[in-house]
Amino acid sequence: MEQQPNQPSPENIMKIGTGFWASKILLTAVSFKLFTTLAEKKSMTAKNVKDLLGLKCTDRNVYDFMDALTAFGFLKREGILDTATYSNTIDTDTFLDKNKPSYIGGILEMANNRLYTFWGSLGDGLLTGLPQNEAKRSEDFFGLIYQDPEKLKEFTGAMSGIQMGNFMAFAQKFDFSQYKTLIDVGGSAGLLSIMVAKHNEHMRCTTFDLPPVEPVASASIQKFGLEDRVNTASGDFFSMPIPSADVVVMGNILHDWDEENKIALMRKAYDALPAGGAFVAIENVIDDERKQNVFGLMMSLNMLIETGTGFDYTFADFNKWANIAGFKSTMLLPLAGPSSAAVAYK
Repeated sequence: MEQQPNQPSPENIMKIGTGFWASKILLTAVSFKLFTTLAEKKSMTAKNVKDLLGLKCTDRNVYDFMDALTAFGFLKREGILDTATYSNTIDTDTFLDKNKPSYIGGILEMANNRLYTFWGSLGDGLLTGLPQNEAKRSEDFFGLIYQDPEKLKEFTGAMSGIQMGNFMAFAQKFDFSQYKTLIDVGGSAGLLSIMVAKHNEHMRCTTFDLPPVEPVASASIQKFGLEDRVNTASGDFFSMPIPSADVVVMGNILHDWDEENKIALMRKAYDALPAGGAFVAIENVIDDERKQNVFGLMMSLNMLIETGTGFDYTFADFNKWANIAGFKSTMLLPLAGPSSAAVAYK
């Protein structure tokens, strides 16, 4: 029977209420490197997948797993059940093949290894206002990351994964014609600097982060062959001045902190810029009505999970802080998906 326009429906309630089922199916496929394997082999049967991954479940379980990924739009299928062959879609082939530079699965790997469990404590986070990650075990997550090369590699891969599309869009959409130098504060693996240099041959870029990150960024720069125009610098952006540049960028940095520290970082960026210079925050800027950018709202809750006091923000918030920091004007540049570049000019 057809659903009448004004009659209640449980569809959206059930879709969101069981959304973690869908999430875990995708995260498991990424953890199995399924899309990378399919990119290498072009296509596989469910039995091929079962044998290669050493799965001990029934054939029917594997069919369900592969067909769910197909129904979500992550795989293409020809045939059905034991006659079916599966291959990547254009999206998964581009963004979830670990052997391609366009791979964004790092954030999904971290989601599977860390965030999936921590988000189970969202209620505790809202009740207490406290982080729900490693801090619950009295451990410093960021301290753990920088002490462990494998954790650092996973974290920088995650940050690269969540921002790669934005970096590519920013490098091509932002008008760099009046500028010559850029510094990416908290630049992680250096991909923003790399993308800007790749698409703007007159630009010289510096990726700035803590000392343990420098080898990771240097490796990325060498991989893209841009050592002549992209370099690294090490330091703590809270305890030392930000090195001077025509453009200062922070990607997913401001949202880590409370309002007081957000403003403090914007003031430090202001001090690093010449007159006419630009400060750019690349984040999931929430729409001013707080109704449309659902991912931005969820990311803000993720900052509760991770930091306790950090949050994502609207462009109106950004304008207020930019005014306090002394900037003359602002603009919002939409990037990829739910992300934007909030720009403040000195």
